[in-house]
Order: sequence, then structure tokens, then C-alpha cells
Amino acid sequence: MNRKPIFDAVRVLLGRGFRRAEVRSLDAALDAAAGRPRPVPTAISPAGIALIKRFEGCARRLPDGRIAAYPDPGTGGAPWTIGWGSTGGGIGPETVWSQQQCDERLERDLARYASDVAAALGDAPTTQAQFDALVSFHYNTGAIGRATLTIRHRASDHEAATAEFARWNRAGGQVLRGLAIRRAAEAALYASG
Repeated sequence: MNRKPIFDAVRVLLGRGFRRAEVRSLDAALDAAAGRPRPVPTAISPAGIALIKRFEGCARRLPDGRIAAYPDPGTGGAPWTIGWGSTGGGIGPETVWSQQQCDERLERDLARYASDVAAALGDAPTTQAQFDALVSFHYNTGAIGRATLTIRHRASDHEAATAEFARWNRAGGQVLRGLAIRRAAEAALYASG
């Protein structure tokens, strides 16, 4: 279906051009009217995994190739992290894993975080790039269920949602440069969708 005449007519009615969020909302409405609802992704893509790995790199490699846990950069202590950003029970200053253990934990964690994001988004139209950015955000913050970012996304206000990423740049009460860079990368991926 050629959508150009519809978009042109709506532009005339509005008396202005479209905002990005409006284009996505109108596209979703046209898809739904045609009986083609956009599926919401349920799994993170290789691009999303690459983004997470870029910021969660397997740090603290020991001479024998194993990976040691490290303290949170914001607190200098708990929560201790190992591998690709894994935290939780049983991970402390003495924890050491093999690369295989790190990779297997990442795979399990990504499935859980992707499921959390899918549940939080419900049936809100979501591109793969948006989903990947939101999984990365949730993987790092654990905040998909309480973030204004999620509310903005579900309302299809994608420009406002993009801006929300920048608000999550603190750890231990301090702005961390690494978090600011990560949030900018997530926002760029989100906006690319």
C-alpha cells in the first residue's frame, strides 16, 4: 500500500511536517488497520548483544585466562561484577570464572532481561533497535519496570523516550562518564529504529 497520499493529507491537516514519533505512530496505526500489527521483539539481536559486550567487557583477566570479579565503579564495593556485567548472589571479591562460564551466564541473563523488557512494553509498537537499546538499558540498570523511559515508549513518544536515556548516568550518587557514554550509545541505537 502506498502510504504517501495518507501522510501528505495528514501533513496538510496538521499544517506542518511530522515529528519522528508521529510517523511511527501513524505507521503503526496503518499497519494495525491493515491487519498487520507490528510484532514486538522478544529476543535481543546480535547488534544489541554487541552493544552490551562493548560496555560490559570481560575485565580483570588473570594470567591463567580466568576472569576475576571487580567492585562497582560507583561504590568501590558491592555489587561485585564479573564477566559480561553479571552481578548477584555468590559474586564477591574472590569470585573467579572461566570465559565459558561468563558467556553462559550472559546468555541466561539476556534471555531474562529480554523477557522483562517484552513484558514491560506489552504490545507497544517496538522496532528491533529500540528493543535492543531497552534490553541494554535494563541489563545495566534493572529499571525497565519503573523508568519514565518505558512510559514514554509505550505512549509512542519516542523522542521523549530517547531523551530519557541521559537521565540514567549516575552510580553511587555520582555522574559516571562511562554511564553517560553508554546511555548516549543506547539512545542512538533506540533512535535508529
